[in-house]
Amino acid sequence: MPQGSQTADATMDASNLYREEVITDQRVGTIRQLIPINSDGTTDSGRQVRYSGQAQIMTGAGPMPLNFDIDASSLEEAVGKFGDAAKVAVDRAVEELQELQREAASSIVIPDAGGGGKIQIP
Repeated sequence: MPQGSQTADATMDASNLYREEVITDQRVGTIRQLIPINSDGTTDSGRQVRYSGQAQIMTGAGPMPLNFDIDASSLEEAVGKFGDAAKVAVDRAVEELQELQREAASSIVIPDAGGGGKIQIP
């Protein structure tokens, strides 16, 4: 850690451990299946398996990774819901990119004629 920065708490929460399995069709994306485990590595049947999707979209600046949760109770259901969850993530990413573009466009300040005619970016 850089000097002068506060030390982050790097202690793992032994009651919130997951084993990760990655499932892919090698075409559209991947599903991360997070299987709850106990601190001894055995499956914790008292907690739900979690699913998250990963995909990417191409932007003018290159590929942009997308990560999103999939509300599912089985791998089969997660596979079936992948497309809809990815679409929501793409729509959200597009909205965020458009907002960033609007903010960037509105941050250009053109000074009055007495300012020498230079464009300044705050």
